[in-house]
Amino acid sequence: MKKFLSLLLSAVMLLALVACSGTNSGTGNQGGGNDADSETSDTFKIGIVTGTVSQSEDDRRGAEAFQAMYGEDRVVLATYPDNFTDEVETTIQKIAGLADDPDMKAIIVNQAVPGTTEAFRQIKERRPDILCIAGESHEDLPEIGSAADLVCNNDFVARGYLIIRTAHELGCTDFVHISFPRHMAYETMSRRVAVMQKACEEFGIEFHQETAPDPTSDVGIAGAQAYILEKVPEWVQNYGTQTAYFCTNDAHTEPLLKQLFKYGGYFIEADLPSPLMGYPGALGLDLTEEAGDFEKILAKVEEAVCATTTDDGVSGAGRFGTWAYSYGYTTSAGLAQHAMNVINGESDLADMDDIAKAYEVFSPGAEWNGSGYTNATTGVKSENIFLVYQDTYIMGDPGYYMGSTQVEVPEEYFTTA
Repeated sequence: MKKFLSLLLSAVMLLALVACSGTNSGTGNQGGGNDADSETSDTFKIGIVTGTVSQSEDDRRGAEAFQAMYGEDRVVLATYPDNFTDEVETTIQKIAGLADDPDMKAIIVNQAVPGTTEAFRQIKERRPDILCIAGESHEDLPEIGSAADLVCNNDFVARGYLIIRTAHELGCTDFVHISFPRHMAYETMSRRVAVMQKACEEFGIEFHQETAPDPTSDVGIAGAQAYILEKVPEWVQNYGTQTAYFCTNDAHTEPLLKQLFKYGGYFIEADLPSPLMGYPGALGLDLTEEAGDFEKILAKVEEAVCATTTDDGVSGAGRFGTWAYSYGYTTSAGLAQHAMNVINGESDLADMDDIAKAYEVFSPGAEWNGSGYTNATTGVKSENIFLVYQDTYIMGDPGYYMGSTQVEVPEEYFTTA
């Protein structure tokens, strides 16, 4: 009888261990996949916080696309205030409030405006199981990286090199960088312009810097745009028509493109590239019917670009580029997809190939690449901060990708500052 009871007790203990193993719903190691069971996979939620449509339409549309794919019961959307610089506390509350839902397993913020770091810290104090992911951070990368599980920004280092390399391949002899002191105070932008200047030396391109009014200054957006409209003809006369231009501010992009179509010059891609960035306004396009369909949007923009001619009769074909899919759109949707893949145990959180795989779900045909963020002072590469970029698409008849994601950027550029 004692032997029988001993065997029975052993069997009961074994069943209990199996049951405990089968109901484990933790997210597992945040550095990789996890062992979440089917019940967790059916019930967990992902939150996406973006700006409003009026301020960050592409970011919001990407979040909506992800929600449309997986359903409102699985994906929760929120927005931070338009005037986020003056309403930091409200931003923190909006982000951190998503953690009140017991089913919430990941929160993505794109763009990660001021307040995101503090919101992530508050979330981690209460819910360390929630993945906190930042897209295009406005805060210092090392700072937000100390609170987030993953940070993905546009690759200001590789792009600084690749934009110049592309300009060289298109036959440009000069490159003009347009910005203002506030932007040049940001590490990402100051390092990028240093990379661009160094790359120009490598490829034999003359580098020029021009200062334009800050749209947040007293002149406002209208005054800043009027300045660009006025100055481009003078710049083209000074630097020639084989010159590529780059501006760090979205508001400057439309008037710059409009004048380059008329007077001549090249534009490789915008600061935050998208076929919607500057092109529709500069070309007078109505894209209402194409809204949300980036293949159709690109096709319509490309057709209009190729139909333009300068005052000297030069076509726009082969002179203007972009990313085929909006950076803001794919960042919102792609990071949410990556979070879902990680929670489901299908991807590693800090793996660039897995991040690219998730982005490509929402940008079919366009390749992504990137690398870990390297501190220019210490030379140390971060394990959870990644800089990403999409292949550059040059509009023509037909258009073509430059293969930028396959180019190996020289290691020395990652510590250029």
